[in-house]
Amino acid sequence: MAGATGAATSTSKSTPESVTHAEIVPMVWLSCGLAALAGLLFGMDIGVISGALPFIKQDFNLSSAMEGWIVSSMMVGAAIGALSAGSISKSMGRKRALLVSSLLFIVGAIICVVTPGPTLLWIGRIVLGLAVGVASFTAPLYLSEVTPERIRGTTISFYQLMVTIGILAAFVSNLLFSYIESWRWMFGVLVIPAVLLFFGALAVPNSPRWLAAKDRIDEARNVLSRLRGTSEEVEYEMGEIQEAIEQESESQGYALFKHNPNFRRSVFLGIALQLVQQFTGMNVIMYYAPEIFKMSGFDGTSASLWATVITGLTNVLATFIAIAFIDRWGRKPILYAGFAIMAVTMALLSFILTFGASTALLQYGALAMVLLFVVGFAMSAGPLIWTLCAEIQPIRGRDFGIGASTGANWIGNFCIGFFFPVMIAGIGGPWTFGILAAVNALFIVFTLCLVPETKGISLEKIEKNLLSGKALNKIGV
Repeated sequence: MAGATGAATSTSKSTPESVTHAEIVPMVWLSCGLAALAGLLFGMDIGVISGALPFIKQDFNLSSAMEGWIVSSMMVGAAIGALSAGSISKSMGRKRALLVSSLLFIVGAIICVVTPGPTLLWIGRIVLGLAVGVASFTAPLYLSEVTPERIRGTTISFYQLMVTIGILAAFVSNLLFSYIESWRWMFGVLVIPAVLLFFGALAVPNSPRWLAAKDRIDEARNVLSRLRGTSEEVEYEMGEIQEAIEQESESQGYALFKHNPNFRRSVFLGIALQLVQQFTGMNVIMYYAPEIFKMSGFDGTSASLWATVITGLTNVLATFIAIAFIDRWGRKPILYAGFAIMAVTMALLSFILTFGASTALLQYGALAMVLLFVVGFAMSAGPLIWTLCAEIQPIRGRDFGIGASTGANWIGNFCIGFFFPVMIAGIGGPWTFGILAAVNALFIVFTLCLVPETKGISLEKIEKNLLSGKALNKIGV
C-alpha cells in the first residue's frame, strides 16, 4: 500500500504535442465496432421484454409475482455475470470475455424461443442476464484500454449509443412481431447480433494494458503499435502503462481493496455512480413503457407500442449529444444538465398523471415529458456513468472495481424492475414519478460533491491522483 501511495505523488509528465494530435488508426475503430455489437445486444435484451411481456402473460396466464420475476430475472443474471466478469476478464483477457458473452447470448435466446412454460423462460432470461452482465462489464473496460485518451469519452459514449440502438431495434422488432403475436420471434432475433459478436471478437486485438499487467510486455507493445498512429505515441503510452504497473503495490483486486483506502474510495464511487444511473428511473421507462403510456391514456397495445418506439428513437438521437460534447464540454456540466432535465420532467409527469391524463392535451403532455426525460438521461447519465466507471479505477484493481460497480448496476436494476409495479399499485403513478423527480434533484448535489472531471486526462494520471489521496472530485485535475 505504501508503494502505491508513494508512487502516486510523483510528478506527471506532460503529453507531447505529437501524441495529442496523432492520427486515429482504423484498428481503433474496428475495436470500437466490436464493443458496439456488445452494446447492441445489451440494449436489445433490455428492450425485448417490454413488447414480449403482454403476449407471455396471455400465453402462460402469469401472476403478478411471476411477471415481476420474469422481468427482473435478467437483472439477477446480469448482476451475477458482472461480478463474475472481473475474474473472467482478468484471467482470460477482455477479448475472450466478450467471446464468452456472445455464447451466453446465443444459448439464452434459444432457451427463450423454445421454452414450453414460464419456468424455462425464467432460466433463459437468467442466462441472457449473465451475457449482459459480462458484456456490460467488459465492453466499456475494453474501450477505455484500447482508445487514446483524447477520444476515450467519445468511444465509450458510442458504446452507449449502440445500447440505445439495441433498445430501439428491440422496440421495432416487438412492434412488427406484435401483429402476429409472436413473442418467441422477439427473443429469436437476439441470435443474429450474438453470432456477429462472436466472430467480431476473434478479429480484434486484446487490451495492451491487460497484456502488460500479465507481464507480456512485448505483446502489449506489438498490439499498441496496431492501435496507435506513430512509434512515439506507442512508446509514450507504453511508458505510462509500465510506470503505473511498476509503481503500484503487488496487491490486486480484493487484496488491494482490503489494504488500500484510496482504492476503496474509487470502488465505492463506482458503485454509487451505477446506483445513481439506475435510480434516475430510466429503466422504469424502458421496461414498462407500454404500461406507462396506457396509464397516460394511450389505449390499445398497438398505440402504446408505437409510443414506445418513438421513445426508443428519442433515446438513440439524444445519445449523439453526449458523443458530440463529452470530450469538449466535459463530464460534469453534461451531468448537471441531464439530472436537471430528468427532475423537472418527472415532476411534470407526476402533475399530469394527478389529473388522470383525461384530455388529448394531457396525454400528449405526458408523452412529451417522457420523451424529454429520455433526452436528459441519454445525453448524460446513460453514457457518462459508464465512461466514468471505466476511468476512475487503477490498473491493478480495474477488474475488481468495474466488476463491483457493474454488479451494483444490475442489483439496482433488479430493484427497479421488481418493485416498480408494486410502487405503482401501492402509491400510484403520480407519487412514484414525484419521488423520481426528487431523487434526480439530489443527484445534482451528488455530482457536485463527489464526481471528478476526467476530460482529456490519461487513465494513469487519474490513478496517480486517486492513490495520492486527492479528493474524489479532484482526481481528474
